[in-house]
Amino acid sequence: MLNLQKLSPRSFDWPLFTAVFLLILMGMAAIYSVDLSRGVNLFYFKKQLLALSIGLVILFVAGMSQHTLWRYLAKWWYLFSLLLMVSVLIFGQTVRGTRGWFSFGGFSFQPVEMAKIGLILMIAYIISRFGRRFDRPLFFFGTAIVAFLLLILTMLQPDLGSAILLGIIWFGMVWSVGARRLYVILLVTGVALLAVTSWFFFLKDYQKDRLANFVNPGRDPLGSGYNVTQSIIAVGAGKLFGRGLGFGSQSQLRFLPEAQTDFIFSVIGEELGLAGVSAILVLFGIIFWRLILIIKKSDDDFVAATATGILILFFAQLFTNAGANLGLLPVTGVTLPFVSYGGSSLVINLLLVGILESMMVKRY
Repeated sequence: MLNLQKLSPRSFDWPLFTAVFLLILMGMAAIYSVDLSRGVNLFYFKKQLLALSIGLVILFVAGMSQHTLWRYLAKWWYLFSLLLMVSVLIFGQTVRGTRGWFSFGGFSFQPVEMAKIGLILMIAYIISRFGRRFDRPLFFFGTAIVAFLLLILTMLQPDLGSAILLGIIWFGMVWSVGARRLYVILLVTGVALLAVTSWFFFLKDYQKDRLANFVNPGRDPLGSGYNVTQSIIAVGAGKLFGRGLGFGSQSQLRFLPEAQTDFIFSVIGEELGLAGVSAILVLFGIIFWRLILIIKKSDDDFVAATATGILILFFAQLFTNAGANLGLLPVTGVTLPFVSYGGSSLVINLLLVGILESMMVKRY
């Protein structure tokens, strides 16, 4: 099924690739800066560089594949994701309170990253096969079941941030093709019940603290509210052009925990200032612009729906991560795509870009 097509310079979406690559470079610079303060022989930087090398190869291979390959793989990718999500609950490694990682020879992989692609492709496949009768109950609740299976397995880890992203992907994709208000009301009611149930049965104490700190950041400024407090200080200290890479006191003196992952946005805000943060937002804006063009110009429901799902995922991650770093949203562990440290996340995000490139080739 891997029928390769010619990926010529004319058909390649250079604005999309350039924006992604510049984001990665900014992230690598920030990770390098964090590594300098840790004295771990550039541990994070070297691993991220290896993930980047693997991810770029995957991007170009995916970009050369026929876009029909992803339609064919949709069901199998989804089922494989379900298998991985079940397996990680049994055989996975616990990291920061979440049993959601496989470890192989010093490298870690998070199956929920595969699940995000599986959900996007599966819902896009259903959309393409439904004859545009998206107002039917079977479409709304059928896709809800597809999403719920992955969501509940994610909550069992528990990984609140990824579960929220999966829910947003599903809702955004079905809403974009048309959904009846009655079903939305039923959904909101169901989410409210799920939230109450999760509070008592699924959420860990540290996750409850994160939500409580969002409502009242000052309730425990030296304890569970410490991260957000330090993050806000870091962003404010950067001013217009920042203190310079390697000279941010909050990140370099380790006042900012998880600086290379959850709070990479704050590191850039402190060391590169408003200029650096603005550059990130502009680059993401270019990515969103290119995705919208794919959606508008495509005459294939599967291609348009897949691009919509990827757009929703990237936007939700940006909004959630930046909002948490600025104290506007609760911290849920969602990282900044292409920028935060995380090998499996970077590889999967580059695969998503490759999928988009394969669909762009179809347009020419």
